[in-house]
Amino acid sequence: MTTNDLHLTKGSTANAQYALDIDPKRAGWAHSSLRIVELAPGGTHLFTTGDSEWIVLPLQGGCTVRTEGNEFQILGRESVFSGVSDFAYVPRDAQVQIASGAGGRFALAGAKCERRLPARYGPAPEVPVEDRGSGTSARQVRNFASASAFECDKLIAVEVLTPGGNWSSYPPHKHDEHRPGEESELEEIYYFEIDGPNGIGYQRVFPSREGGTDVLAEVRSGDAVLVPDGWHGPSIAQPGHDMYYLNVMAGPGATREWRICFHPDHTEGYR
Repeated sequence: MTTNDLHLTKGSTANAQYALDIDPKRAGWAHSSLRIVELAPGGTHLFTTGDSEWIVLPLQGGCTVRTEGNEFQILGRESVFSGVSDFAYVPRDAQVQIASGAGGRFALAGAKCERRLPARYGPAPEVPVEDRGSGTSARQVRNFASASAFECDKLIAVEVLTPGGNWSSYPPHKHDEHRPGEESELEEIYYFEIDGPNGIGYQRVFPSREGGTDVLAEVRSGDAVLVPDGWHGPSIAQPGHDMYYLNVMAGPGATREWRICFHPDHTEGYR
């Protein structure tokens, strides 16, 4: 793939339903998906989950999620920078309605899966929040659907908030090989939002093998970067502009786990 295939600028995947729509076919892989739906006040969105499990995560605003006879009231948040949000998990082979009285923007993080788990509500107070790194590599990780925090069949998803001027996703790491106990094979989507007008960030992905992924992208709010393989990091926030990204991951492994390998040239004094 070329850089243009992997750095998806705001609006480049938009269609009549979604402001951003990345499915396995568009990404050129087999498992991970991400959609962003924008609802006007009083708006609704209907979708069929198909062969994937999904998490409905508010980026801005609140909503009601109805599926399988369940109704989940999602309080949401003012923005991704204002704090952790509650969310809803919906299973494969289901019909889902999202409705928002005040309107808002909602991420649908998905992964092709085999097991059909029950629809569930994820309360915001139960989301594990981790302070990772230190100094100029300090960042906050919101592990709302990490492998250890919330049960899914294949989907792994977390949020990261990087203070302006800091580096995150550092040291560079990879998860593109199946090495039991050491590394899991996972496709990954980074979706970005930058706080404040005219804010930018940078995302680096570089090869872990001959002919592997090589991207240096200047990212803005609404952009996404695909990571099919390779070392990824750092993610760099512009001074004065905090940077948010949503990571969506899934892979072929029989066990749902996040095991990564750090780049040996960049580990001293970090993690």
